Amino acid sequence: MKKAICVGSAAGQTVKDKMALVKKAGYDGVELSLNETGETSLESTPEEWIDLFEFSKKIDLKIHSVTTGLYWSYPFTSDCPDVREKAVSVALKQLEAAKAVGADGVLIVPGAVGVIFIPGFKPVPYDAAYDRALSAFMRIKKDAERLQIHIGVENVWNQFLLSPLEMRDFIDKIDSTYVGAYLDVGNVIATGYPEHWIHILGKRIRKVHFKDYRRGAGGLHGFVDLLAGDVDWAAVMEAFKAVGYDGWATAEMDAYAHYPDQIVFNTKAAMDRICG
Repeated sequence: MKKAICVGSAAGQTVKDKMALVKKAGYDGVELSLNETGETSLESTPEEWIDLFEFSKKIDLKIHSVTTGLYWSYPFTSDCPDVREKAVSVALKQLEAAKAVGADGVLIVPGAVGVIFIPGFKPVPYDAAYDRALSAFMRIKKDAERLQIHIGVENVWNQFLLSPLEMRDFIDKIDSTYVGAYLDVGNVIATGYPEHWIHILGKRIRKVHFKDYRRGAGGLHGFVDLLAGDVDWAAVMEAFKAVGYDGWATAEMDAYAHYPDQIVFNTKAAMDRICG
């Protein structure tokens, strides 16, 4: 597999600083983030995205994907039509940014029925959430096809698309070569087994996030360094081999409170061991 890490996991004052650290640690690529404001944001110009693309070529570090946390604020499943339209506009910005930086994919959170880590999040009826999300993806798949950028629907803690069977059927209903799954291995552990998801999603998997999770800790505190949790990495890698997935594996980690640059090096060493 090609190894990458999320830009937010790396220490640095600027995005270029973070990318340089990722390169120093020996990764093949990096995943950028579309934010509300700042360097890589809804406010960024095409020229600014292209400048990052040129920098990535200069240091020989592939920008393979663009993620975003904005769908927690603007979910496709919201009761408010204006919020749902905002989500669609964010998706278009994300796809355009990916095109500008030479990435071949984006990570999109499909919405939420409920979010336990956002205080005051109003639950959405499950059937309404499903219909709204499906309707939105029917729209944004056209932009993905036009730009030839793959959308990866991520499994997250959103109390929605809770099983691999449901995720599989949701993707199949969208019916586009450019829409598949962005499988987060660590996110599965609280409720299931990632190797099961891999076998069921199979060729639908577009990209993969590597995280680890310790069930006994519970909540957000359960996320730990790779190899320190309950992910059965041998079973996971065997499942990837069985379905023929050999694409990008991107670590998504929180920086350490002290010596924050160290996380990228520790994670790279763990990924090398996991991947063999």
